[in-house]
Order: sequence, then structure tokens, then C-alpha cells
Amino acid sequence: MILDSEQHVLETDAEGYLVDPDSWDEEAARQLAESEGVTLTDEHWQVIGFMRRYYDEHRVAADARFTIKFMDEEMGMGRKARNYLFKLFPYGYVKQACKISGMKRPRGWSTG
Repeated sequence: MILDSEQHVLETDAEGYLVDPDSWDEEAARQLAESEGVTLTDEHWQVIGFMRRYYDEHRVAADARFTIKFMDEEMGMGRKARNYLFKLFPYGYVKQACKISGMKRPRGWSTG
């Protein structure tokens, strides 16, 4: 469990993923990032913003390939996008990007 910006407890599962992605806010992201040892930069926030918009539209976490495509096309990273995603979230897309973005742990995905 973590506290959000108003000191409300946000429920997490045993691995630290939010139980309810709709309870996510930017303060929750900061707290989740801190628990993962990630210092959020503007690039992190761009990726997190994309992931949240994708979730809001589709009600599931974006597959890494969609996030990489966003980084390629919208952030101008080109072919460096895949490697840069793992530079931003060194312990993996699911383990860190999905968690910090407030997603439930995607079923069937490894934590890498």
C-alpha cells in the first residue's frame, strides 16, 4: 500500500501494482517510482502519459510495442526507442513502466 497526494491509502497487490488503476494519480506515480528506485524525468512522464491515455481508451495496459511506437513517432526517438524504453525503466516494461503508470500487473507477461 502507498499513500497518494492527499494521504489516502492506495491499495497495491503483493508485487506493488495498484489494485485499481483508476485510483492512480501523479503522486502515486512518484511514490511507485521511488519504490522502484526510479527518478522521474520529462521523458518518463511522456511515456507514463501515453500509457495512461492508452489505458483510459482501451481499459488495458499498452503492450510494449505500442509504447515503443509512441516513443519512435511522437517523441522522435526513431530506432533508439526500444533501447531507451529500457534505459528509462531498467528492470523492465512490466516491472517498472506498467507499475509506475498505475496498471494492474498484466496477465501472461513476464516481468522483463
